[in-house]
Amino acid sequence: MAYQKLQTSVGLNIVSTDNADIPSPAVVEVGTNSTVVANALEDLSATFVANNVQVGDIVYNTVTLQAATITQVIDNTRLLINASIFAVVGEAYVIYAQNSPNNSSVLFVGTGGKLRVITAGGQDITFDQILGGTFLPVQILKVFKTGTTATNLIALW
Repeated sequence: MAYQKLQTSVGLNIVSTDNADIPSPAVVEVGTNSTVVANALEDLSATFVANNVQVGDIVYNTVTLQAATITQVIDNTRLLINASIFAVVGEAYVIYAQNSPNNSSVLFVGTGGKLRVITAGGQDITFDQILGGTFLPVQILKVFKTGTTATNLIALW
């Protein structure tokens, strides 16, 4: 009997969010926010333009485990994002390159529960009773916060 063997070479701990797709694992910029402004990221030490930060790239707040999509690159130190994910000054962030629709990933589910996703085919699907410590062998573009109770998720390519 034949079986499918899952082989991956890259992984990324992901944040379930209604604001952004699963990013590419390519890091574009890291830093800490300098101010708190609704739907914005300002880092006076950043070099967003010089580092080629793009509209569509994904910002992870690594302190609060929230994510947002970049909607406008204003200059080297200021970005507009589609959600207010910074509540206090000095929260660390990572900006990942946006992922292309044909670069979907499979998921490792560390802690089980419900999992609401967008598949590579564009379907909004909720998987119920996913066991912890298992792989979900479905090509995934996004994991929603709303409708998801599973945690400790890793995207694998």
